[in-house]
Amino acid sequence: MLVRVLLALQTPASRRRFARLLTRTGAETVPLAGRDNLWARLSHEDFDLVVLGGAHLPDPAEPFIASIRHLPEPPEVVIVRAREDAEDRARLLASGCLAVLLETLPDGILSETLDTLLTRRRDDLVRGLRTERREDTTSLNDFISASPSMVRFMALARRVVSADSALLILGETGVGKERLARAIHMDGRRAAGPFMALNCGALPESLLESELFGHEEGAFTGATRVRRGYFELAHRGTIFLDEIGDMPIHVQVKLLRVLEDRSVYRVGGERAIPVDVRIMAATNRDLDAEMKAKRFRSDLYYRLAVVNLTVPPLRERAADVPALVTSHLEHFARLLGRPVTSCSPRAMAALESYEWPGNVRELINLIERAVLLCPGSEIDLGDLPEGVTGATMKASADPQAPLGEASDHAGQRLLDLPLNEARRTLQQRFERQYLEELLRSTGGRIGPAAGRAGVNARSLYGLMRRHGLRKESFKQQSGD
Repeated sequence: MLVRVLLALQTPASRRRFARLLTRTGAETVPLAGRDNLWARLSHEDFDLVVLGGAHLPDPAEPFIASIRHLPEPPEVVIVRAREDAEDRARLLASGCLAVLLETLPDGILSETLDTLLTRRRDDLVRGLRTERREDTTSLNDFISASPSMVRFMALARRVVSADSALLILGETGVGKERLARAIHMDGRRAAGPFMALNCGALPESLLESELFGHEEGAFTGATRVRRGYFELAHRGTIFLDEIGDMPIHVQVKLLRVLEDRSVYRVGGERAIPVDVRIMAATNRDLDAEMKAKRFRSDLYYRLAVVNLTVPPLRERAADVPALVTSHLEHFARLLGRPVTSCSPRAMAALESYEWPGNVRELINLIERAVLLCPGSEIDLGDLPEGVTGATMKASADPQAPLGEASDHAGQRLLDLPLNEARRTLQQRFERQYLEELLRSTGGRIGPAAGRAGVNARSLYGLMRRHGLRKESFKQQSGD
């Protein structure tokens, strides 16, 4: 985050000196000259730090500092004194100021001190942003997949983590493009910085430019105070621009300039503000078609698409469905306080056979609904929408069917897959049905089931967890 500092110091020489030292540490400095009204600036602009000294600081200073600390979004206060006074320092620190500095300090020591104060302030602001936006700490290690296409995709994603290059994430709606971008950010060297996500298609054109680049006071009707945009807030972090294909052409021009110059101009502003930001963008649109139709600039595309990542849709990685279902079932059961602990074999088969037009987002919403409506401890077909259970009937995905018959029914669908993925899909189906029949025959008893399978109990539990199976689901199904 780009820390804004208001310099309210006595002499031009002091203001220039502190501005020079603060700029080295990556701060934006705003000098308050002469008798400029300090309160007018604080009421019309957002500042993260105020450096006060000389005539700008009344005597006694404590009530004045307390007034600043009671502003709606109060900046931290640093006091600059011409001489050391231990009693004065103690009173000022007790009144709530961040630090008291001596103007006579050498540049080297003063620079180190300011750097420490700015780092502390920046860390506090980033933590506040994360709390306000309820950010999670997703990692690429959370993307566990049994699908060959997804495994290949994640291997590519891990290769771009440590870079600062622009990244373009493509994929259908609901595949988790923002979650992937956040995971790449959290695993990279900018993890300590902010992750600012903005949906370019969700804002009106007039507001989008202000949200991205900020605006100056009076830049347009209603701009009653200076406002920082997402690029300034994302300083030393990552900005994620979702639905980039919906961005208006004139905003694309300004974004291209940011990519080239690494600085932003606020709406109505004339001063370039340097920013250090990694840019990630995402879209579900066909950008080649958008460029041909002159709705998306080709020069911006080539700037953004240093690396392209195309997230596979969920219908192409059915092997991942059981793990996703189990994970979100546990999450929503805990969140909603529901006693749901499992998904029945036939309900899981329905979920695996479904085409998932809304991808992972649809799966998450569906599981939340099922957990909420389920009358017992196990989600069954009756707890799923008719569109899902209807797809199961069409696919003849009855878990009681013989293995060979199930494979024949699935044959036409498998022909749409590459050989290796088709082989993996059949293997997953075989493994799941084998486990279901094995557990059914032993009444869910792990010891006998592991013995028949020729594996230890721990390995059997791992296989069951991968397929979303629980021993309790089979205790009443045995004929023993």
